[in-house]
Amino acid sequence: MHLENDHKSDSRGALIVLEGLDRCGKTSQSSRLLSFLERLGYLVESWRFPDRNTGVGQMISSYLANESQLDDHAIHLLFSANRWEKRSLMETRLRSGTTLIVDRYSYSGVAFSSAKGLDIEWCKAPEMGLLAPDLVLYLDIPPEKAAERGGYGGERYEQLEFQRKVAHSYQLLHDVSWKTVDACLPIEDVEKQLGEMALDCVTTCQKGKALSRLWSS
Repeated sequence: MHLENDHKSDSRGALIVLEGLDRCGKTSQSSRLLSFLERLGYLVESWRFPDRNTGVGQMISSYLANESQLDDHAIHLLFSANRWEKRSLMETRLRSGTTLIVDRYSYSGVAFSSAKGLDIEWCKAPEMGLLAPDLVLYLDIPPEKAAERGGYGGERYEQLEFQRKVAHSYQLLHDVSWKTVDACLPIEDVEKQLGEMALDCVTTCQKGKALSRLWSS
């Protein structure tokens, strides 16, 4: 559903989200994509969820580091609240012409919580009404390959069997905004594919693609 008073002729920035399992390369590719678009002269910002700089984000950070315990439903709602507290600023940036490259978004929240056994529709409900991405770049990697990468196991969710469940949940969330890239390819090849897809998306948004709400009919 398009936002109220959103005119198709309004040029704006693109909302581009990178998703995938832990250690799939999202963070490094987000940085490379930012540099690529900046070199072409676009206004770009790099965002990441959870945003651990907010009060809610600090609670999430403590949980992820295994420093605190929370009910699965409660932590899911905190992740969602963390995105909602940035929604207004996100829309302002996009309307000003700035493209946002976002490392994890609502799809991560739903995939990880449903992998714990929570109902997927319940997980999606608090995300409804957030801004819908113009492009979701899914970095596809077998959980076993991700587990071989450096730093794996440092946070709560970095467990192989759990990541297998997350991968399954992600498959249930694919929609027309998603593009899948093989994250096992050489870094430069992944970077090239992501850059081409992102550039097409940015161009479309500059031509006046309307903003819309996530999971709203």
